[in-house]
Amino acid sequence: MRVSGLLRLLSLISVLVVSWFFVRSYISSNMINVRLPRWIGSVHKENPVVVKTKCGLSKSCSANFFAFKISSGAANVVGPSMCFEGQTIMSPVKNNVGRGLNIALVNGTKGTVLRHGSFDMYSGDPNLLVKFLKEIPDGTLVLVASYDDPGTKMNDEIRKLLSDLGSSYAKQLGFRDSWVFLGAKGLKSKSPFEEFLKNSPDTNKYDGWPELLELEGCVPQKVY
Repeated sequence: MRVSGLLRLLSLISVLVVSWFFVRSYISSNMINVRLPRWIGSVHKENPVVVKTKCGLSKSCSANFFAFKISSGAANVVGPSMCFEGQTIMSPVKNNVGRGLNIALVNGTKGTVLRHGSFDMYSGDPNLLVKFLKEIPDGTLVLVASYDDPGTKMNDEIRKLLSDLGSSYAKQLGFRDSWVFLGAKGLKSKSPFEEFLKNSPDTNKYDGWPELLELEGCVPQKVY
């Protein structure tokens, strides 16, 4: 009887040991099955695709629209910049901007740059700007950015010429104001592309100047 009892005890212990190994193997295999997809997912996770847009716009323009971005100057320290269809037309890096009003002309149908120039509105000759504005062909897009002082030499004739291009703020433009604008020769209404900040000690960001302005968007091939 004692031998029989001993054999039963050994048989029970063997069953318990086998069961323990089975349970351990089952749990381990389940843990592997749970963790494995996460491990695979972290290895094969794809990076988001970054879409490069013209002029760094937040989204691409539709067909038959031109992308543009205009930044005014910052005080009298950093000059303005203009980008059109991915091409930088004017900027401090290109060394083709100046104090006053910086203006670029673009063919409204083809999107090609026609000409550009800067006009000193503090101590320059305003007649140069008058001549430039009067010679703009119909259907031309006009990009404008202020730098330092766009208003001291401003006169009624210049204000009217700029207003005829679609500006709503040309009549208010004064000493050290910030202004960015896109209009067109032959436009029959006011342009939706314009930002303006008045020089005011109460709201100026810089000492004697308002903050710089940025204007970006998609302009149709014909806005006239």
